Amino acid sequence: MNNRLKVLRAERDWSQAHLAEQLGVSRQTINALETGRYDPSLPLAFKIAKLFALPIEAIFISD
Repeated sequence: MNNRLKVLRAERDWSQAHLAEQLGVSRQTINALETGRYDPSLPLAFKIAKLFALPIEAIFISD
């Protein structure tokens, strides 16, 4: 699953560590999400969408 997480994070000038802290996950989880090695659980996807104030569909793109 592709996503716009890296772009959205960069637009806000947030580090991976800052985003991880906001979401209650590790920086490694953010890195894995951004590189497509990990698909988020539904609760995590909802937390990400809420944090960025966007619908899930605007962040995560299924192939």
